Amino acid sequence: MAASPEKSRPSAFWPLAAVVVPLVGMFARIEMRGVENLPREGAYVLAPNHNSEFDPLVIAVAVWRAGRAPRFLAKESLFKVPVLGAALRATGMVPVPRTSSSANQSIAAAQSIARDGRGVIVYPEGTLTRDPDLWPMRGKTGALRLALGGDLPLIPMAQWGVQQILPRYGKLKFPRRVRVVVEFGPAMDVSEYRATATQPATLTRATDALMGRIAEMLAGLRGIPAPAVRWNPSAHGQNETGRLES
Repeated sequence: MAASPEKSRPSAFWPLAAVVVPLVGMFARIEMRGVENLPREGAYVLAPNHNSEFDPLVIAVAVWRAGRAPRFLAKESLFKVPVLGAALRATGMVPVPRTSSSANQSIAAAQSIARDGRGVIVYPEGTLTRDPDLWPMRGKTGALRLALGGDLPLIPMAQWGVQQILPRYGKLKFPRRVRVVVEFGPAMDVSEYRATATQPATLTRATDALMGRIAEMLAGLRGIPAPAVRWNPSAHGQNETGRLES
């Protein structure tokens, strides 16, 4: 399969990939499914589940192997950190401001992504899942805001196995090379939500549908049914951001 135009062009991702790909390969044997569902060109929003601090590296390698440059949403404050900020800008990462005008900022970011033809990886849970069995928990609306704001394909993604390398809030297990499966799903049809895309109820409903799709894909990878109801941290007295304290 020929390299996509994005991957074939020289960029800051080349030297990063030369380091990260073999490093991740020391820990993970990545099996990729549904690669045909990731657009070869143009903008998109990729929405994976999140159950390990190590899975962003696995997802980045999978996206790179699929022919696209892996760009994540990153907190705006990180762009002000010396060296790190320069690296984030050089690789086209997308800043996320923490302000009261976040909705408008999401639309601006979506339009920028669409204009530049970039893909962006957005964790719809916003943090590591709080679900004790590592199923996707209740999602946040950021991925839908971007997809609807920029008329971008919204691609659900499921990954499983990374938690054996680095358990959630645990310690890295090495030397150990683990089979990790990642699956790119077909783009989610969000047309029914477009007419009322700015309404909170619509965004919540669409996000619930997205999390259901991811959970269904993950159930296929794990070979067991997903719970019918997503885990809700607030209902269990848990903070929805930051480290989960046992």
